[in-house]
Amino acid sequence: MSELRMNSDSAKARFIDRTGAAPETNQFWTPVVITREEIEAEVERLANLPISADGRRQSLIVHPLAPQAAPGLAPGIRVTLSVLKPGERTRPFRHNATEVNFCITGSGHTVVGGKRIAFRQYDVWNHPSYTTYCHVNDSDALQVRLTYSNTPLLQHLQVYIVDDSPPPDAVAAAEQKDEEHDDPRRTSPYGMFDLGDGALMMPYEKLINPPVVESRPLHWPWKKVKQELDKLEALGKDYAGRRLYMMYNPATGRTHGCTPNFFATMTIRPPKIVDRPHRHVSAAINYYFQGSGYSTVEGRRYEWEAGDLMLSAPGWAVHNHASKEEDVYELTIQDQPLHLALGSLLWHEDLRSEPRLLGLSKGFATNRAGLAEVVSRK
Repeated sequence: MSELRMNSDSAKARFIDRTGAAPETNQFWTPVVITREEIEAEVERLANLPISADGRRQSLIVHPLAPQAAPGLAPGIRVTLSVLKPGERTRPFRHNATEVNFCITGSGHTVVGGKRIAFRQYDVWNHPSYTTYCHVNDSDALQVRLTYSNTPLLQHLQVYIVDDSPPPDAVAAAEQKDEEHDDPRRTSPYGMFDLGDGALMMPYEKLINPPVVESRPLHWPWKKVKQELDKLEALGKDYAGRRLYMMYNPATGRTHGCTPNFFATMTIRPPKIVDRPHRHVSAAINYYFQGSGYSTVEGRRYEWEAGDLMLSAPGWAVHNHASKEEDVYELTIQDQPLHLALGSLLWHEDLRSEPRLLGLSKGFATNRAGLAEVVSRK
């Protein structure tokens, strides 16, 4: 068997009669809390291992219901815990998954797509798809990172592609191909045409050369993010919304993401704030790095504190979160952009009314504008 030729047995499709059958039901993935103590123990275990040939000490954090062929903490979200000792670096790597990276301990730098990103604790940065990167610990302390990727989705589709020995001139090769596309002899003279009522016909020449939207590695330093986030505390308890900012990548356009698959938000929860119950088809994973509180999911209460990681909102599960005696800071990763692109983002902000299909119908509003006027008058 080679990359271009695979041996496979002949197969035959079958018919499944669904006449009069009830619609299929979903398998509910229960919330799960990975405690700070569990994470710290795994960090210690990884740190005591000898360094591997690729320089990567890492473990997947996997939900008990995840299939073996697509291990994720949510059906479409992989979470990887990675450790580097001082002076260590990983070997260059690329894959067709996109990533959000989050430093939970230590510091260092990443080289991704030729860009050097120096990061510290609680910094966030993204990795575009099939872009070569490596991580470096140039500090004198242990470096610990959480990486969120859409690998399980690609594995489910059987199209997860890995290159663990990317050519050093990968960037130059990509630029050369771009120049070839700019050659007027290779530009299609054939355009689209309308069959009426907006139904267009697109020729093959356009199909195989879609418009390029550059997705760059971006960096959100926690020091700067926190300065803006703390201003939201002034909204007070009358604010009917969540006190957060999304770390937005303009390449994602209307799907509002940090990557085409995920959004990444930083939230501040002032003491004794209880969110309104709501639900959405996108799954949410929270990492709490200050404070403590609890989440109520499908009627069950889950306690958490600083250093805990939680699948806090399985898809379409009714949930809300509450803080206890001090400010809570948390990073949330959610696959909302994927659902916006698919046209499947049902969102139920007010459980007393009908859910809405965000991106294809009008969304929701908060009372922030009115509160801003009140705050400005004080």
